[in-house]
Amino acid sequence: MGYGDLGCFGSELNRTPEIDRMAEEGTCFTSFYVTSGVCTPSRSSLMTGCYPLRVGMDENYKGYWVLFPGDNKGLHPSEITIAEILKEQGYSTACIGKWHLGDQ
Repeated sequence: MGYGDLGCFGSELNRTPEIDRMAEEGTCFTSFYVTSGVCTPSRSSLMTGCYPLRVGMDENYKGYWVLFPGDNKGLHPSEITIAEILKEQGYSTACIGKWHLGDQ
């Protein structure tokens, strides 16, 4: 599902009342930029607001771009993530789906 499939962006095909409500109460974005087209570096930027190299997520110890469960490298626990900032503001947060930021 892309943003154009949501009611808040004009779609009449899918009913998305909760997302529409959230969009009405917040900010809607239609232009997106990523720091990398690969999942681990891109996720690290999304979670921290930093370039992947800054948080050590530009490649794993084997030289690959994706971190898998059990990799001995990962997002350092001291890095502040958007989830932590949202929690401080009273939001509930959860991680659902692929993490791909290591097991540290």
